[in-house]
Amino acid sequence: MASFCAQAESKWAFRAIAFKSATCKGFAGYGDADPGNVSALVRGAEMRVAETRAVNRALRKAYGIGLCSVEEIGSFDPRSEPEVGSAKKTAQSANGNGHPLRDRLYLLIRQHQLDAGLVKLYAADFCGTEQLREVSREKMGQFIDHLSAEASRDRDGLGRKLETYQKSAEGVA
Repeated sequence: MASFCAQAESKWAFRAIAFKSATCKGFAGYGDADPGNVSALVRGAEMRVAETRAVNRALRKAYGIGLCSVEEIGSFDPRSEPEVGSAKKTAQSANGNGHPLRDRLYLLIRQHQLDAGLVKLYAADFCGTEQLREVSREKMGQFIDHLSAEASRDRDGLGRKLETYQKSAEGVA
């Protein structure tokens, strides 16, 4: 990778490999950064940005997740998100992972420290299905918008609502 780096120009490229087990062949991720593709907030730290990008991409491949860190999606402003079904690409899909709804949901769960399993049960109830994979993008977008508004308006009330799903899940088990 040294041939792709130019320290004097602050251009860096890294390769990271994530191993899920001792016998795993590994999942490679590549990351690059230069002053032209990093935020003004991190100018001068291009080497660390390139390394972070490589590690995050390797982790996403290894564990099949759409988002490893907020840094990977850049600045995130839900008000700037295009309408569900819009042809415009979101910041997430422009970065190449292609799952903007899932990433928005993961970000909400992390930001508001919600229980992902209970959010899944809530989503299924909201969408009127047992299998979330059957839900349309439009309906899932509506759920995410609803969850975001609810979490912003009354985080504690949302927590109590999610707890009711815990009780119903325990009753089934």
